[in-house]
Amino acid sequence: MTSRHRGAECISKTETLDRAAEAMKRLEIGALPVCEDDGRMCGIITDRDIVVKCVAEGRNPAETSCAELCQGTPHWIDVNADVSEVLDTMERHQIKRLPVMENKRLVGMISERDIAQHLSEHQIAEFAEQVYATS
Repeated sequence: MTSRHRGAECISKTETLDRAAEAMKRLEIGALPVCEDDGRMCGIITDRDIVVKCVAEGRNPAETSCAELCQGTPHWIDVNADVSEVLDTMERHQIKRLPVMENKRLVGMISERDIAQHLSEHQIAEFAEQVYATS
């Protein structure tokens, strides 16, 4: 079951990965926040997670819960953060998607695509170099 927040949907941690994949397809997204029963975010599931950590390991997505793939609390940004804070967080942690939180509740997601629409070519190149750099 997915629940809707102002700018994002999340899926219950008890829901199965096949349901997460269906929601991603319907929403045309590659990542879906995972939430506790009280609506607090506890992780993120990506389409790549489903393929690499479930299907490729011979597990059944219809029998594997989202909670089984969630590992730790994801990085996030406050709803009042400015663009430089968003870029810094994404670059520092080499992440392509960043949940937006307000009062400990998910209110949106910022993706690399969102960022690219608001940066100069130079800023996009710098961002890509930082996010995609190998550790």
